[in-house]
Amino acid sequence: MVVAAIVSGLGLAGWFYASYSTVAGADAKNDALVALGGDIYARNCASCHGGKLEGQKDWRVRDAAGYLPAPPHDETGHTWHHGDEMLFKITKFGTASLIPGSYKTNMNGFGETLSDREIWAALAFIKSQWPERIQKRQAAIK
Repeated sequence: MVVAAIVSGLGLAGWFYASYSTVAGADAKNDALVALGGDIYARNCASCHGGKLEGQKDWRVRDAAGYLPAPPHDETGHTWHHGDEMLFKITKFGTASLIPGSYKTNMNGFGETLSDREIWAALAFIKSQWPERIQKRQAAIK
């Protein structure tokens, strides 16, 4: 009887941990995920993409070395033109890993720095800052 209770309790604890520690998506309506993402964004993304998601000046114009400045992640940029899976891959593996050839980018992947959950959280934060109409349009992109 005691063993069954322990096993049952461990199963419940495992379910609880799995439910709240793993994430498979950038849910902009999940307040806890968005709050975590805001902190992660501030520590890892804002230095390039701006504290208000505004990006760097002249983000569409390559510099002398051939690199594009960091784009905005607000509604004025192109971030919302990509589906969640693509945004996750860009964040985890870096832009160059997804584009064949010798694409020049300063956007390295964060796969060695951030967990998948943290990446999804940062993306949830970004998406939460978009107007509802942009969120809906982005959600339709696969």
